[in-house]
Amino acid sequence: QVQLVESGGGLVQGGGSLRLSCAASGRTFSSYTMGWFRQAPGKEREFVAGIRPGSITYYGNSVRGRFTISRDNVKNTVYLQMNSLKPEDTATYYCAATPTSIPTYGTTSFRSYDYWGQGTQVTVSS
Repeated sequence: QVQLVESGGGLVQGGGSLRLSCAASGRTFSSYTMGWFRQAPGKEREFVAGIRPGSITYYGNSVRGRFTISRDNVKNTVYLQMNSLKPEDTATYYCAATPTSIPTYGTTSFRSYDYWGQGTQVTVSS
């Protein structure tokens, strides 16, 4: 069982920055694929960013160039640095993890992840 605890959400003006953190339990964190997804009211869950073992990263088209995902395998934590935030980035952001080896194309699919955090709200004002 892997537990995920997100933090760092909040209210920010458009153009501002936030950093989300997700602390994970487990002894083999470095082998997990970690992901960030978001969901706004009335919309489908959307892939934001993913990081595989070895720190290979993937980004959704809407955030590429503005967001950066990283991991600290000593602290068992994954981060999402969000810059140049826009009102359309407003959503609940969820951290996800899978300790299972998944194919590269699975990194962007929520179906690939076994464990989810409780979510943290990000609100960007115009």
